[in-house]
Amino acid sequence: MTTEFHGIIGYTITPFSQDGEQLDLPALGQSIDRLIDSGVQAIAPLGSTGEGAYLSDSEWHQVAQYSLERIAKRVPSIVSVSDLTTAGAIRRARFAQQHGADAVMVLPSAYWKLSAAEILTHYRSIGAAVDLPIMLYNNPATSGTDMPVELILRIVSEVDNVTMVKESTGDIQRMHRLQLLGEGQVPFYNGCNPLALEAFVAGAKGWCTAAANLIPQLNLQLYQAVLDADLKQAQALFYHQLPLLDFILKGGLPATIKAGLAMTGLPVGEPRRPVFGLDEQARGTLERLLHDLRGH
Repeated sequence: MTTEFHGIIGYTITPFSQDGEQLDLPALGQSIDRLIDSGVQAIAPLGSTGEGAYLSDSEWHQVAQYSLERIAKRVPSIVSVSDLTTAGAIRRARFAQQHGADAVMVLPSAYWKLSAAEILTHYRSIGAAVDLPIMLYNNPATSGTDMPVELILRIVSEVDNVTMVKESTGDIQRMHRLQLLGEGQVPFYNGCNPLALEAFVAGAKGWCTAAANLIPQLNLQLYQAVLDADLKQAQALFYHQLPLLDFILKGGLPATIKAGLAMTGLPVGEPRRPVFGLDEQARGTLERLLHDLRGH
C-alpha cells in the first residue's frame, strides 16, 4: 500500500563532530527521536537541512541507513536521493528502497543548465529503477534548475511513481497553478517556511520544514488549525512563529537549525565547510526568538 504523506514533514540535520570531520550518529538518533516524539507526521533525512550534498558516498550511506533504522517505521520516511548524476541518484534511490524508505525525494541538481528533455529523462530513469513513490522537488535556489509548472505536470503524468511535488520557489502562484492546472489531483507540499499559511490555503497537503526541529508544537498546531478550518487561529499561530521562520530561511537551514538544537540541549556540531555556523550576533537573535516562543 502506498503511504500517504500529509501534515508536518520534519527535515533532519546531519550532526558532525566539532571539527566537522566525523559523523555523530548518536546525536542524529536523538534528533530523530525528538521529532517523532513531538508528533510530526513524517521525517525526511538528507535534504538541504541534512547537508546531503556535502557528504561522501560512504557518509551518505551511513546516514541513510542509520536514519531509516532509527525511524523504524514509527512514521513514514522520505529520503532525499539527489545527486549531480542520474546514475548516482539511482544508486541512492535503490539503497533507500533496500533499507526501508517509504518514498524518495529528487532534486535535479546540475552543473550545466538542464533542458526539459534532460530533466524528464532524469526522473524517468530514477522512476524505472525503484518501486517507491517519488517526491519531485523544485528548488532553483539550491539546484540551479527551475521547473515550470507545465514541466512538473508532464513529469507527473509520464512517470508513474512521481506522485507528489515539493515546491520551494517561494512563489505562491506556483502552488495555485499546480492546483489549477493539475485539477486538484497532484499532491503538493510547501517547502518555503514563510509561505506555510498561504500554502495550506492554496491546498498544500503538507509542510516540509526544518523548523520542526525547534518549534514542532507550533508547526503542528498550525496544521491542526488548518484541518479544523479555523482561519483566525491559523493566522494567529502563523504570525506568532513567522519571525523565526524568516530567520531560519535567511540564516541558512543547517546553520540555524544546528545552532537552535544546541540551544535546546542537543549539540550537533557546525555545518560542514564551506558553510559557516551562525556568528555571535545571529546566535543572539536566534536565542531571543526561541525564548520569546517558549514564553508563550
